[in-house]
Amino acid sequence: MLTKSTLLKYYKREDIQNEIIKHARDKEVGTRFDTFFGKRPDVLNYPRDVFDFAKRGLTSLHASEERWQNPLNIHSDMRRKEMNEERIGWDLVLDIDCPFMDYSKICADLIIKFLRFNHVKEDAISCKFSGNKGFHIGVPFEAFPERVGEIITSEQFPEFPKKIALYIRDHIDEELGRRIMELEGSFGKIKEKVGLKEEEIIRYSTNPMGDKISKLNVDKFLEIDTVLISSRHLYRMPYSLHEKSGLASLPIDPSKVMEFEKPMAHPDKIIPSEFTFLGREVSDESGTRILKNALDYAAKIDEKRQIETEKQFQEVKLENPIQEIFFPPCIKKALLGIEDGKKRTLFAMMNYLGKVGWSKPEVEKYLMVWNSKNPEPLREGYIRGQMHHYKAGEKLPPNCDNAAYYVDMGICEKDMLCSHIKNPVNYTMNRWKRHLRDLKMQEDGRKKKKVIVDKEHGSEVSIEPKKEGDKEENQQNPQIKPS
Repeated sequence: MLTKSTLLKYYKREDIQNEIIKHARDKEVGTRFDTFFGKRPDVLNYPRDVFDFAKRGLTSLHASEERWQNPLNIHSDMRRKEMNEERIGWDLVLDIDCPFMDYSKICADLIIKFLRFNHVKEDAISCKFSGNKGFHIGVPFEAFPERVGEIITSEQFPEFPKKIALYIRDHIDEELGRRIMELEGSFGKIKEKVGLKEEEIIRYSTNPMGDKISKLNVDKFLEIDTVLISSRHLYRMPYSLHEKSGLASLPIDPSKVMEFEKPMAHPDKIIPSEFTFLGREVSDESGTRILKNALDYAAKIDEKRQIETEKQFQEVKLENPIQEIFFPPCIKKALLGIEDGKKRTLFAMMNYLGKVGWSKPEVEKYLMVWNSKNPEPLREGYIRGQMHHYKAGEKLPPNCDNAAYYVDMGICEKDMLCSHIKNPVNYTMNRWKRHLRDLKMQEDGRKKKKVIVDKEHGSEVSIEPKKEGDKEENQQNPQIKPS
């Protein structure tokens, strides 16, 4: 759809070049040439750079959510500490991912209203058409505080923007479903439009009277993308063209998103908007409230997940430590020794070992052996200090998606099981319970309680017989307790 003549005519325009260069400041830039991307990192410094790329077949330009001192210093092997030192900030960019334009408009309108509800000022809220079927909502880094307590905000990428996105998504979800239902009039019409089964788009809740109420579940066909909020992720730059639609990614009035129509973004009709996407001239740090609300909300979600995870472990009571053969790949790799992140590794490992049945003396002894393998060991006094108030099994280690740990420390090496678990302890418990089930299957099927000696791993397990009246789930997976 994008011919060479269209590309050259459009990207030759000085007003378009100037808008693109203005947006590219402090950003890593990604170039796309129809079916392939250009080298990374790259930057744009002068308006003529845009046209030079167009002459080489450029179709679109993309920019990083992160802002850098020098984007050309960024590379894929950088550690988190190095990236924090180079990063000067980040912008909140919310990407509405939906194949239906009318639904995307409703979602964008609700996000903008929710930002206002959380006291984000008009001068900090921006919106642009993505160029195809969705919208990008932006809040510049200047609208957020430099610190939250002792935490430096610029270093909290992608954690802080992900938490804001989650907070917004969960709080507009019900109203979003209601407004789409209001637009379409029935579940049947929506089902036909999105091509999903009725049970996939309907969820049920109970009102105060105890009645079951059906509501629209939008998650299957509309998403505020939180996965793509990640280090070095790029979004389509304002005024960049889109390969599929041939339209421009046009900044629009956030108050009039419901009035937007695609023909407004045709390259022949584009006039640089009075509205700037991620404008830097903001009156104050009006994003402070929504950031703090999002952090509080994320803490409550984490606490709930912690409780749910703890419940999973109650069915298996460990009296002997689970051995290394059942450890997840990240812990096994850390045990070989680590250069950076030793204190974080210590914290994760001591809580991990405690949760898989190791006693406090066993954990301390094991950590001393681990520390001796590090190129620059921690002081033994530091380890003993950390162990002083430690209670084995009291806390879980950080979850797998905690960016400050396994990935950042370079020890995350996923296998098939890793994609199904949230915490290193889950990994070990799943493998351990599977091992116990395998042992049980080797028995002669007698229902009487029997002690099995697991010679290979130096432990004993006692298998409880099925009890009359047990639920089907328990009949298939009887309670198994190491003794």
